[in-house]
Amino acid sequence: MDVILVRDVEKVGKAGTVVKVRDGYARNFLFPRNLGILSTSKNLLRLEMKKKGQIRKQTEAKEQSIALAQKIEKLSCTIKMQAGENDRLYGSVTSQNIQEALSQLGVHIDKKDIFIEEPIRKLGQAAVMVKLHPEVEARLKVWIVKQ
Repeated sequence: MDVILVRDVEKVGKAGTVVKVRDGYARNFLFPRNLGILSTSKNLLRLEMKKKGQIRKQTEAKEQSIALAQKIEKLSCTIKMQAGENDRLYGSVTSQNIQEALSQLGVHIDKKDIFIEEPIRKLGQAAVMVKLHPEVEARLKVWIVKQ
């Protein structure tokens, strides 16, 4: 029996694929758990429409990420921290600090998208990677100044 998988099923296939399974497996496992639907022309057409919609959404998300990345590349944010001798910070600059500085500049991103390669513990300039999309990254200039 040909079945269109609605969700990923281990050792069977990924969501949105048409797989051939035994009749009993489909009736007793896939259909009751809403993991698959019967492969008919109507359901195949619905699957194609859904795939086109997903591709369009992914394209729009990537375009928005590219626009935001270009905006972030032009920015530089300033973070005020307490520092001691030799311009060493008390603590380090975290992604939370960078997120707050960016939100003050009008750019709202999740702190999980900010990647600090090594802890920032000195005053001065640092470059931070911001991953906005699996294919889109931006470098942000961060200035750390004495409070």
